[in-house]
Amino acid sequence: MRETMRPGLTRTETVHVGPDRTIAFMGEAMRVYSTPDFGRDVEMACRNLLLEHSDKGEDSVGVRMELDHAAATPMRMDVTITVTLVAREGRRATFDFVARDAIEEIGRGRHIRFVVDVETAKQRLAAKVAKAAAMAKGAAA
Repeated sequence: MRETMRPGLTRTETVHVGPDRTIAFMGEAMRVYSTPDFGRDVEMACRNLLLEHSDKGEDSVGVRMELDHAAATPMRMDVTITVTLVAREGRRATFDFVARDAIEEIGRGRHIRFVVDVETAKQRLAAKVAKAAAMAKGAAA
């Protein structure tokens, strides 16, 4: 992580609420921005901000999300998400965020991410997969 990763950094991203970002279970007339997609879009905005201030071989993973989704955004509208880095403790980065559509604020919250070394994370994941496979093989015997 570079020293430029300091509280106060902000990033704003705009997402278009197309059919792939909406709920469908209440019918076509009620297709609105889904909460899971809202959360994913916040994660990506925070990740993109961190990537601007990360060293080669680093990325980040989300570990906590507090999200209040307070207003519905109809399909075909845009949503603007602004994320602000409010704290950095070692590899832990805490963000506050707010999102608006053309009419009103639709949500806000807090998201925490950890900056990771991609190669180290890859090795840990491979070890876990190998351990799970060994356990499954032992259980099948």
